[in-house]
Amino acid sequence: MENGAVYSPTTEEDPGPARGPRSGLAAYFFLDRLPGPRRVLKGLQLLLSLLAFICEEVVSQCTLCGGLYFFEFVSCSAFLLSLLILIVYCTPLYERVDTTKVKSSDFYITLGTGCVFLLASIIFVSTHDRTSAEIAAIVFGFLASFMFLLDFAIMLYEKRQESQLRKPENTTRAEALTEPLNA
Repeated sequence: MENGAVYSPTTEEDPGPARGPRSGLAAYFFLDRLPGPRRVLKGLQLLLSLLAFICEEVVSQCTLCGGLYFFEFVSCSAFLLSLLILIVYCTPLYERVDTTKVKSSDFYITLGTGCVFLLASIIFVSTHDRTSAEIAAIVFGFLASFMFLLDFAIMLYEKRQESQLRKPENTTRAEALTEPLNA
């Protein structure tokens, strides 16, 4: 038997453009859609809300459990919502959905999650039993809520900058109202 006959049907000459350093699942993740600081904030939101949820789950006893249960619900929801937003930004799903809707959803979800997480952390502070797991969960909860609110503040600043760029510089509102439409 000749070597060419044995290896030619199974050997691939040109692997093609689909293979290389970004193949498999890595080819579907794009981290460059978010600027560096926002990418870090999204990662911190995800990590801190997960840590808050894990620390809260370690708590074995509570005397006033309402704050604990509310914190559990909010920390789990914050983790899942931040994971969802990060998946949308980093996968081809971002191109399938209108980008303005993604950014608008991110804006309002981040605001709502940050405010409710802060409220849940405050309530949990007032009802906890001072165990180390509860204190760790509270610290992670406050840090996560601050990351959500900081991300919201950055998005708000970017929105204001975009609206300032869209406005004409030399035209005032009064001049725009008195100017004829066909001029």
